Amino acid sequence: MRRRWVRVLAITVVVLAVLLTVADRVSVHYADKEAARLVKQKYGYANSTDSHVDVSIEGFPFLTQVLGQNFGHVRLTAGQFTVDTTSNAQGGYLHVKEFDLDLRGVTVTSLTARSAEANLATGTLKLSYDELSGVVTGLAGSGGPLRVSQAPGSAEQAAKVRITGTAGGQHVDGTGTLLAQGNELTLTIPGVQRPAPVWRVDLPEGVGFTAARATADGVDISMVGHQVTLGRSRFER
Repeated sequence: MRRRWVRVLAITVVVLAVLLTVADRVSVHYADKEAARLVKQKYGYANSTDSHVDVSIEGFPFLTQVLGQNFGHVRLTAGQFTVDTTSNAQGGYLHVKEFDLDLRGVTVTSLTARSAEANLATGTLKLSYDELSGVVTGLAGSGGPLRVSQAPGSAEQAAKVRITGTAGGQHVDGTGTLLAQGNELTLTIPGVQRPAPVWRVDLPEGVGFTAARATADGVDISMVGHQVTLGRSRFER
């Protein structure tokens, strides 16, 4: 009889553990979707038909993190969204291929305002040469297409790129610079008299670009932030 009760108790414990695990995973799935929705509203990373935004709250159990309002690791990924030039120049939209942000030590600061703060944020933004070529061609004015490709010599926050083609009736074959500072990207185009286009990326408060590097596939831009405010700006009340 006693052995039977032990078996019943063991089965009950296993069933409860499974139910709690399922509840935990269902809860984190809902939280991931809700966080992604808030990111779309706040930062505009879903402003094109091909764009995507995903948020993944890591760690187990999730419900324990909810009770403490503290999350060890949150991942934000987005892609194929657009950013415009600061001058709103016609045809100046630039597609961001990939945007990845790792948030560590995330603490909820306001439930009503749906805001939080992360101790550390690290991430990468990727731009493809095809997208850069298209937008540079449009901004350069009259002439044939301009082609952007890798060039040697990237240093710190300045990625060197080769730009070839025609602009304003002139042959172009030189090295341009994609400068990443703060939350802005500036591209100098050799042989083009117009001001260098500047794109502003909406980043969480406290995150800024730290390095830019031209690779075989495109330009990789690194970003870092400390005491990062998520959702509401730290200056909003």
